[in-house]
This record gives sequence, C-alpha cells and structure tokens, in this order.
Amino acid sequence: MNNNDMSAKGGSTSGGNPVVHFEMPYEDKQRAADFYTKAFGWKMQMLGEEMGNYIVVQTTETDPVTKRPTTPGAINGGFYKKNPSANAPSIVIAVDDIHEAMKQVAEAGGKVLGGSKGDGTPDDIPGVGLYSGFIDTEGNKVALLQPKGM
Repeated sequence: MNNNDMSAKGGSTSGGNPVVHFEMPYEDKQRAADFYTKAFGWKMQMLGEEMGNYIVVQTTETDPVTKRPTTPGAINGGFYKKNPSANAPSIVIAVDDIHEAMKQVAEAGGKVLGGSKGDGTPDDIPGVGLYSGFIDTEGNKVALLQPKGM
C-alpha cells in the first residue's frame, strides 16, 4: 500500500485516526495493578462491578479536563478481566463518528462487536465517550472510541 491509499475513507497520510488507548487483560486485578505501579510508576483507578471491574491506567501526565495525555505521542490505557474472547492486549483507535467508523470496519471486512451489551451498539462510557469493539480481518480484537465532545 502506498501513502496515497491511506486517504481513502477519511484517513490521511499522516494517520488520521490515532491510537489513543491500550487495553490488556488481567487474571488478578490487584496483582496486575501492583505490578505496573511498582515496575513503571503507573497510576491506577480501580472501577467497580458496574464498570466490569475495569482498571483505568494513567501512564503519563493527563489534562484534568480532557483526560488526554499532555505528552505528545503518549497514551494511557486500561486493564480488564481476562476471558476466553478477550485474552490478549489490544489498542483503541480514536474516531470522529463511531457509527460511521463501525460501518467502514464492516465494509472493509471486519466484524463489528459493539459494546458490552452484545447487541452491536457502542457503549457510552461516562466522561470518556462512545466505545465499540471489532475483530479485524486478521482476527485481532481492536476498539473504536469517539471521545466525548466529538
């Protein structure tokens, strides 16, 4: 693929939809949080049952209003409970319009999973934005995020 091919469907040669978040599974929530805090100094915010026992991970300084990293190129992430369908690290790609991006994923040959409800619709994560998973053509689980305010 040449750089000109990247501009199809709204992308750009400079990477129009950046990776903005990573996710990794855990078997033991506290053990994972302790490891990354001790090894790398990352800050953890443990969410409860209502948010799937997710851990929000801050790897770098973050703007308190936008909740986005202040260091160019840096990303934050999260940890989720490992399960048979989600047992490997994945990335989250920012998009302007999640519904359009979900349509583009399907048209490109991916399988749109949607959010946690299992009905193909995105989750609305309070203070974060709209979130939807998908499987790419190579079997990788990836996610889309339309950040709040977009």
